[in-house]
Amino acid sequence: MNWVNKHKLPAMEAIKYDNQPCLSLDSLWNALHSSFNTTLYHQVNISILNKIRNKQVTAWVPFSKEEFKIALKSCKNLSTPGLDKLLWNHLKIILTDDVYITNIIKIANACIDLEYWPNHFKSSSTVIIPKPNKLLYDSPKSFRPIVLLSTLGKLIEKVIGERIQFYVVANNFIHPSQLGGLKFKSTIDVGVALMHIIWSGWTKNLSTSTLAFNIAQFFLSLNYQFLMQIIHKAGLDTPVVKFFTNYLIKRKTNYLWNNFSSPLFNINIGVGQDSTLSPILLALYLSPLLFILEKCLKNLNIPVSIISFVDDGLFISQNKSFEVSNFCLFCSYNATTNLLDKFSLIVEHSKTEVFHFSRLYSPFNPPPLDLSSLGGPILTPKNSWKYLGFIFDRKLTFYQHINFYSNRALSLVKCMKLLGNSSHDITPLQK
Repeated sequence: MNWVNKHKLPAMEAIKYDNQPCLSLDSLWNALHSSFNTTLYHQVNISILNKIRNKQVTAWVPFSKEEFKIALKSCKNLSTPGLDKLLWNHLKIILTDDVYITNIIKIANACIDLEYWPNHFKSSSTVIIPKPNKLLYDSPKSFRPIVLLSTLGKLIEKVIGERIQFYVVANNFIHPSQLGGLKFKSTIDVGVALMHIIWSGWTKNLSTSTLAFNIAQFFLSLNYQFLMQIIHKAGLDTPVVKFFTNYLIKRKTNYLWNNFSSPLFNINIGVGQDSTLSPILLALYLSPLLFILEKCLKNLNIPVSIISFVDDGLFISQNKSFEVSNFCLFCSYNATTNLLDKFSLIVEHSKTEVFHFSRLYSPFNPPPLDLSSLGGPILTPKNSWKYLGFIFDRKLTFYQHINFYSNRALSLVKCMKLLGNSSHDITPLQK
């Protein structure tokens, strides 16, 4: 049945890079590698990190069995295996034996003690998948790279990542407004925080204006030299800092497009989207930026709140005048784009959105926000705003949100009646 077959990517000739079609596999691989490593030669300003104080160094202790068991328990069995072809359920069975889990703990501790990450764990395959809801799939930017790593390496990375998160949250290195890439944080926290700010403003007769922006290719843009300085400032023990010096270098990957596989490419920037260390590394990379930005806006006397969820940022301004709010949002956006440039990061202007919350019953026609002088668009507020899975309206009635998700659920239930297999339908009881 065609509808259950694997979805094929377009022919390579349909992909254009620098306005030229990819007429050979070599041109396709070069187009993908260049598109996914756009900030490779981007200069960073490491001196800006001098504005951040070094945290007190925390001693690193050996790993325990309990850490590995807790980390393994949360891993989903359906995840795609990496180069070693191991599934998480394979590891869950293997690590029930104390001998095997003890040996893996010895490997993990040796990696930290020797300040070394094995080359086997540095090799990966990058699967190219289409981004949803794109009008055209004729550019590498219409696709998302998913990095497949060794499953055993990912388990060790996961335990290291959870240990690091415990340390940097405990010493307050992570900015309070970071609500993504961390344990016990989710989009629900963003929604609750935003609603709390909006309702608090309404009790003071203030309208709330928001400006949402996205960091382009955040996972692929982390500068290793910059990241090493941040890890040092986070107060991690010297062996851990030196471990990451080795962890981040000499990484290699090959790209997979349909049934074609590329030769190995050197990766000298970014972290893989499938890496279990990537969430905490992204949070570490972004935290100094948020502290510096917050201090900058405070010095400029711009009353704006910030919420960050991985690569999605949100500015929140409250005032009785939308003109004043727009001015505050404009200044915040200008400061952010300049600061991101020093961090080797770029705002994706096409995804920037403005939205206003107000309970006014009078005709609602807020002014547009002109970001053209900053390289951005002229933003006209819409009647609804979809953000991190929520559909907001200006009065927070959530009518459109409820309609959208209830209709999706009803459609799914109706489609279940059509389910069957190649020989017969499912039984009425199963339906």
